[in-house]
Amino acid sequence: MRCKVLVYVVLLALIKHVFPSEIQASPNSRVILPCNVTFPPSLGQIDNSLIKAGWTRNGSDVASFSQAVEQKQEGFSWDTGDFVNGDFSLTILRASLDLQGVYECTVSYNSIMQHSSNTTFSILASPVLSVPQQWVVLETESQLKCNAGGFYPPPVTFSWTRDGQVIQPPYNVEGELTADGYYMAVGNLTFFPSREDQNMTFGCKVSHSGSHQELDFQLNITYQPFVRLSVVPSRSDSSPLTLYCDVESFYPEEVSVSWLQNGTVLPETVNVDQNPDGTFRTRRYYTLSAAQREQGGKLECAVNQPGVVHPVSGTAFLEKLDPRDEAPVLTKAAKASVAMMCISIVLVFLLCFGFSWRRRDEKQKSLNVSGIILPPRVTVGQKGRVSVSIEGRRVDRVQAVWFLNDTPITDTSLTEASKSNFNCLYNPLTTIHLPYGLTLTSPVSEKGRLLPSREEMGYYKLHTQGPLHSSGSGVQQLIASLTFIPQISIHKGAVFKCQVSYLGKDKIVAERVSEKFTILSAPEVSEIQLAETPSDPDVISMTVRASHFHPDVITFRWFCEGSELSPVASQASSSPRPNSEGFFSASSQCKLPRSELERGGTKVWVSVHHIALKQPVTRETRGFIKSPRVSDIIRSISTPDQPFTLGCEITDFYPPNVSVTWLKLREGERDDREDEVIEGGEMWGPVQTQPRLYRATATLRRRATNEEKKERGGGIICRVEHCSLTEPIERYWRNVDIVAPSIPSSISVCWSSEGVGVFSLLLKGGHPKAKLVWAAGGAALSPLVSNETEEIGDDGQREMKSLCALERSTSMPSPTSKQPERQKNGHAIKTKAAVTDPDTEGIEYIDEKVDGENNNIDRDEETKSELDEDSDKDTDEEPGGLYINKVNLRQGARESERSRLRVSVEITHPTLRLPVYRTWTEPNEENSSTA
Repeated sequence: MRCKVLVYVVLLALIKHVFPSEIQASPNSRVILPCNVTFPPSLGQIDNSLIKAGWTRNGSDVASFSQAVEQKQEGFSWDTGDFVNGDFSLTILRASLDLQGVYECTVSYNSIMQHSSNTTFSILASPVLSVPQQWVVLETESQLKCNAGGFYPPPVTFSWTRDGQVIQPPYNVEGELTADGYYMAVGNLTFFPSREDQNMTFGCKVSHSGSHQELDFQLNITYQPFVRLSVVPSRSDSSPLTLYCDVESFYPEEVSVSWLQNGTVLPETVNVDQNPDGTFRTRRYYTLSAAQREQGGKLECAVNQPGVVHPVSGTAFLEKLDPRDEAPVLTKAAKASVAMMCISIVLVFLLCFGFSWRRRDEKQKSLNVSGIILPPRVTVGQKGRVSVSIEGRRVDRVQAVWFLNDTPITDTSLTEASKSNFNCLYNPLTTIHLPYGLTLTSPVSEKGRLLPSREEMGYYKLHTQGPLHSSGSGVQQLIASLTFIPQISIHKGAVFKCQVSYLGKDKIVAERVSEKFTILSAPEVSEIQLAETPSDPDVISMTVRASHFHPDVITFRWFCEGSELSPVASQASSSPRPNSEGFFSASSQCKLPRSELERGGTKVWVSVHHIALKQPVTRETRGFIKSPRVSDIIRSISTPDQPFTLGCEITDFYPPNVSVTWLKLREGERDDREDEVIEGGEMWGPVQTQPRLYRATATLRRRATNEEKKERGGGIICRVEHCSLTEPIERYWRNVDIVAPSIPSSISVCWSSEGVGVFSLLLKGGHPKAKLVWAAGGAALSPLVSNETEEIGDDGQREMKSLCALERSTSMPSPTSKQPERQKNGHAIKTKAAVTDPDTEGIEYIDEKVDGENNNIDRDEETKSELDEDSDKDTDEEPGGLYINKVNLRQGARESERSRLRVSVEITHPTLRLPVYRTWTEPNEENSSTA
């Protein structure tokens, strides 16, 4: 019993006691509650089945582990594999207010307690500040509010500053609990604004649990006006009465003035001027009708301003503004004076009637034209509309002319159908008569058309809406608009102009010019291309390209495994460059170690930002990529009329996604081959050869058409595309049919009287051209020089004629002879018939120009030299002559014997597995006769 108690005492002494700790975390963050145990060495190898561990929160079980079985609540996690290392830490996956409390960790081994610790977890949320937009009244008690929301725990401390100086010391506010469990508080500042506060920076400082935040802002101060109400004198009590209200020294400019009579609001119009001190003034008029004037009573001019609760007003009684006298009693003299005055007024009225009628007509013709309204976004390829609003009494006689810069715009969208539907008349003078008597005219400019041809003018459509009655006073409204499709080459940096005038009048009533607009085009973003860096094989470069965008400002942001890459890891984007159409292109590159990508789990993505995009475009890739190797195209052996198969080997690539396209290549074709795609291609594989390498075979089975047979210079392309390639790999196969030629059974020969033999061989058909090598000699053969010509025979087949001329001799060449020059130039046969047709009868005349003294075969060296010189001269004169080869035959053991002459030709062709030989051997009787 004593031993058992002693053992327990020893084990309890080994237990590591940990003091309670506190952990604070932001909402929705991932939190680790630590619990680490150091097992005594006496326990030896730790067995998981003997470990018992548990976590509780405020006395309730959160996670437990017993006999290698775990249980845990949702929202918590721990790694049971780390238990044998003494790590029993608990992870809160998403921190929230309801998970706050005291967490207790207990660990025992073989029913003996090893560890017990407490951890207090709480939420710490910083406040979000905002100061509502407020107006304050100059030199009037005002109050500012600073809202702090979404914080925990309370309280927060507020303080206020003016131009960096504290104007209200810190004070605590507990705040109010909101529905989501967090707190919000409001800090107030009460003060009297002065003129010096107009451009000062005020600040709201909030402190919370050791953190400090400050929000700066500027005040909007309202200057209240001075209001004075007056009346325009009137001659008659029964006529309308005009009032005016002077509003002075107010700020800001936005002000509304309303008229009231006995508390009832009356309708009004506006004119505001600025004072030298920066304030504004305005005078508002109002004309009372005869009935309102008769009613009398209290008149009030009330001025409303931003931030002012009670409007400033000026009041007066109509009886004081417009005192009425009793009707006077006129004498006879007074009545006579009044009569004369009336007659004078009538004469003046008649005199001015003509002038007033003309002014009335001009007034009716006056127009109010708005500015040109541009669309909010001008995007390439999408229709946009610009418009102006025209108001007046005679807008039915108005014409509007549109310009791009200074060039007139015509309607290029009209068709015969549209003309009939809209009942419009269209003529070459570009004048369009619209409904309501309107006309849109685009006169021919001296500078020429907008663009060289109608196909390049772009899309323009003219619209007219109206006239619409906008009020009961007879004023009408007309809306003239222009729909266009933006093109960078035409509209970049341009402005629209609209000229408004009356029909038949040259005078331009109004001209409006739009602001310059920016044309947008969203970028086309490629997939991420990965490739090995040539200078460093351990680094992989990733490239993404953006094209067809406008304007040129574009941003690339690279990310890796949830965090943005360091700027050092990515190269600067290449400067955007415009193409012929004005669109820009750019690229961005990022580099990573090969080891990171070869893991296969590393995620890399790039985000492309541009003003034309509502949301950024994202491209991503995962894992290592290796570029493929593509072999040359191989064709299976087949007859010309049978189908054949083309094959292309693709090896050593990763990932296995690869695409192959077969294209037809015509004679001399280099561009726009995408329209000549050949269907029917197949792919075998991809097949894995190594853990990260694949191979595949692309095949195409087809039969050559008659058209392709004629196009000897054409062929077929195998295009291989892979995500690692910035440009596709292409392999070419020329469209050439391999056909064997027709070879005669023997060589034809013709001898001249001088002992020169002309050997010939005629090959018919075949493709490509066969290769021939001539040789002659006795026991050993020496190569000869031959001449080949090609022509089309009577049967339509190609014929190749090969001729070889030689002269036999038994004498050895002299060391001093011009043997190299003879080898180069030799003797030449001048007769064309011997070259073109060696079988021609009377071939003996081929040496009719050779002197009789030179008929002996065995000539001395001097004669040979002379002949060589003559031969050189003749060859220079006629370069088309047939070359005569010299063949020296050695004599045998007896002088009466010598070797027999042999002439052989070797024929090689792709259709022949082995060369074909044709040989002519000198007969015995010829040898004896010529000896």
